[in-house]
Amino acid sequence: MVRPYAIKGRKRKKNKTERYDKEEDEEENVGFVEEEEQQEENVENDGAHKKLKGGATESDEAIAEAAAQELAGIPVNLNEQPHDKNSGGVIFILEKASLEVAKVGKSYQLLNSEDHANFLKKNNRNPAEYRPDISHQAILNILDSPLNKAGKLRALYVRTEKGVLFEIKPHVRIPRTFKRFAGIMLQLLQKLSISAVGKREKLMRVIKNPVTQYLPVNSRKIGFSHSSEKLVDMHDYVATLDKDATLVFVVGAMAHGKIENDFIEDFISVSGYPLSAAYCITRITNALERKHKII
Repeated sequence: MVRPYAIKGRKRKKNKTERYDKEEDEEENVGFVEEEEQQEENVENDGAHKKLKGGATESDEAIAEAAAQELAGIPVNLNEQPHDKNSGGVIFILEKASLEVAKVGKSYQLLNSEDHANFLKKNNRNPAEYRPDISHQAILNILDSPLNKAGKLRALYVRTEKGVLFEIKPHVRIPRTFKRFAGIMLQLLQKLSISAVGKREKLMRVIKNPVTQYLPVNSRKIGFSHSSEKLVDMHDYVATLDKDATLVFVVGAMAHGKIENDFIEDFISVSGYPLSAAYCITRITNALERKHKII
């Protein structure tokens, strides 16, 4: 029996339609596979990015390295006047600075009473004695003073509670935030020096004791303590000193106690009230700036 042409035509149309549907399905499948591959690639990239980001935030060494790079990239202050070695100047010594590094968990950190109170108590230590922020504020006050910018600061030395002595160049700009400062101190106490990028000059370096071997001959060594019986007005005191003499000021950078050094020639108190190290330094620099007419 002969099949009707109408039926035969519909069958042919149906086959053609099935072929088109099959091609569309294949295109959709290909697009779906490509989309899945793109999503997997994005997930892998996100995972790698999160891993890198997490490592940078959890590692104290990475924080110290980033802070050191910021410090090392800073050149000599253009506004700073060169110091004349033949004339007098000022040297600051910060004594008993609470700058101690210890391994907390899996990383080394600069100990402080706020972040490591539990660790310090477990090791039978008094958290109140671990105050590296005192040194941070004192160093900032010295380096930011017009006295330093005028070229009168010859050197800055810091001696820790454990007896580690290091030098900070007058033209260094210390990080403003404590977190970055802690990273710098951590790297300094571990690597013993921090150099400028592209230069051989060491901006900060650990040096040998005693500090007296670095002081000029015939320099005047002056110590500060609230317990001293010699209460003076700082402006009147510096006015009596030789203008061309090198003055060495020794200030305690600890929370409690007083400094005791054999090389100090004169112990004075600049206020009838206990002062922080930073404010004591401010009184010293203000008096010297007034004497040398530094505005």
